[in-house]
Amino acid sequence: MRCAFLSEGVDDIAQHYLAKKGIMCARRIKKSDMEKLSRATGGKIVSNIKDLNESDLGYAGVVEEKKISGEQMIFVRSCKNPKAVSILIRGGTEHVVDEVERAIDDALGAVRSALELGKIVAGGGAPEEVVAKNVRQFAQSYSGREQLAILAFADAMEIIPKTLAENAGLDPIDIMAELRSAHEEDKIDYGVDVYSGKIVNMKAKGVVEPLKTKTQAIKSAAEAAEMILRIDDIISASRLERGGAPRMPPGMPDMGGEY
Repeated sequence: MRCAFLSEGVDDIAQHYLAKKGIMCARRIKKSDMEKLSRATGGKIVSNIKDLNESDLGYAGVVEEKKISGEQMIFVRSCKNPKAVSILIRGGTEHVVDEVERAIDDALGAVRSALELGKIVAGGGAPEEVVAKNVRQFAQSYSGREQLAILAFADAMEIIPKTLAENAGLDPIDIMAELRSAHEEDKIDYGVDVYSGKIVNMKAKGVVEPLKTKTQAIKSAAEAAEMILRIDDIISASRLERGGAPRMPPGMPDMGGEY
């Protein structure tokens, strides 16, 4: 099937002669769709018909028109080396379609991140537990408040596997004990399997995540926590400059002094 895709309308006489030659014609195609068709089929966008030659033509094994949910759609399939593809999302309600679209967008973003860096880590909270374990070991070289702050960071990292366990209806205390035990044995790819309710090798299960996404999430979370602490320090310092101690939270007993 030969097909011509046009960004403007088509004269009736032109349509007649195209039909006689067995050429399907699709008119008023959006510019963005034209560019995607060009990348998918390998054809070139030609603005003047006099400049058209055989080398400008693209290829597709199948070009067909189908009726989907009451709308006529043209499907271009079986291209030799497509550089662009379209995904048709269908659902019972608009809310379902929006959720599926969001999930696909997240999946494509994860794949792109994995390809950019070329590295992946196991899922199921495994990398967070690895970080928590090493941070706790790092905390042993400090003392006092610094050590408490480092240990709090390690506890925060374990929120991910703990939340996975809670959302799956599992006992987070038992799950975290099993997870820590597995990582103490250097089973760094072991994480929470929400389906079986056990600690298993997530990489062997095929549950992986891009390393770039993990590092960016940890970095962003640490920067947000640091910013909150800085704001608290500024507020506390401004109150002290006015000659008073920080105001006590509501419900706390008055211990005396100036507030």
